[in-house]
Amino acid sequence: MVKKISLVLWGVVLFVAWNALILFFLWTRPQSFSDHSHLTEEVIRLAQDAEVELERQKDLLHQIYRYSALWSRRKADEAKKLHLSAAAASAKPSTTAPSSRRSQISPDATLPVVVIACDRSTVRRCLDKLLHYRPSKERFPIIVSQDCGHEETARVIASYGDAIMHIKQPNLSDIPVPTDHRKFQGYYKIARHYRWALSQVFRTFKYQAAIVVEDDLEVAPDFFEYFQAVFPLLLADPGLWCISAWNDNGKEQMVDVAHPELLYRTDFFPGLGWLLLSDLWDELEPKWPKAFWDDWMRQPEQRQGRSCIRPEVSRTMTFGRKGVSHGQFFDQYLKFIKLNDRFVPFTQMDLSYLKKEEYDRSFLAQVYGAPEFRVEELQGNQRRELGTVRVQYTTRDSFKAFAKALGVMDDLKSGVPRAGYQGIVSFLYRGRRVYLAPPSDWTGYDPSWS
Repeated sequence: MVKKISLVLWGVVLFVAWNALILFFLWTRPQSFSDHSHLTEEVIRLAQDAEVELERQKDLLHQIYRYSALWSRRKADEAKKLHLSAAAASAKPSTTAPSSRRSQISPDATLPVVVIACDRSTVRRCLDKLLHYRPSKERFPIIVSQDCGHEETARVIASYGDAIMHIKQPNLSDIPVPTDHRKFQGYYKIARHYRWALSQVFRTFKYQAAIVVEDDLEVAPDFFEYFQAVFPLLLADPGLWCISAWNDNGKEQMVDVAHPELLYRTDFFPGLGWLLLSDLWDELEPKWPKAFWDDWMRQPEQRQGRSCIRPEVSRTMTFGRKGVSHGQFFDQYLKFIKLNDRFVPFTQMDLSYLKKEEYDRSFLAQVYGAPEFRVEELQGNQRRELGTVRVQYTTRDSFKAFAKALGVMDDLKSGVPRAGYQGIVSFLYRGRRVYLAPPSDWTGYDPSWS
């Protein structure tokens, strides 16, 4: 705008200056009154010259205005392009930023262990095992986040001194809940605590990843080795969103304890000792639920087709019968989960077979290459020479019936079976590998199977 005004003023100055020169010429020119006709001709000629010059000055002014307008439009177009580029850049993070941030995280990044604690003074058992097996305080700092304000538990945590960090959830108030959810107040507080604790880890302390455990979990000797080895795979594979230490069907008689090195992809979010990246928290925090956070994680809107890695033999086990579930799940399943007791040097192993393309090709070939069996044949322990077999289900009811008959957990979350991958659940039955699987033309999970 300043440039436009200066150009117009310059044109006006030229116009005025030219006409001033003409007037000055007329006033100072010596005149001979004896020759009036000659003077008249001279004045007419000068007037004609002035008129021609005036037209040229007008043309000049028009050019100035035309080019000034063109320059203004060009600047406006450039500003618009810059605005659109900025808008496009700000819209990109939802799709490209997380993967770019992943690529910037070092495979040797610090992996803090966040212990979610409340009122269990038995947290000592959890912390003792973590500290005993921890290979490096610098690589694996331990942060205990305590809710509930329980003094005895706080004293136990404080007794570890600078071996750990102790942070306390400041909001201990009750949460307003619907009348029919009053008995679930504990689940609301757990969700609130998780949100606060993970925000501290990723927002306040600025860590790029974290391992989450609860205060009633005991870890295996190779717990840290496992997460350290699989972490680079999580960074490299956008189809993964977590690494879990837990196998939901990990009862001792249902896992191959002779091969604790076996790892799998699973579509079911296991929890109970799991690793996530900061970019996942960026995604989840704005919509974090008020309660039942783990089942919320299992909904299609959160999972978005992504998978976790889980072990054949669990690297965590729970000893906490006391809790918001009042021990119901513990007595039925949790207390029977086998904790791995052999150290597996995962960091010295090639885990590339877990990458999606290679894993799908190999795993699906194993599953659908296995002979199909009926549940009755398995229960009768028939044809042992066949080794690995497959039991096929086609409906929700047939899955639940077969799972229950074979000792597998039969509940489904948004259609996904526990420990399942592409609808397939792998386990041991009487020492034989069994795949409980849908037909080979399976097209996806049905959320109504819940």
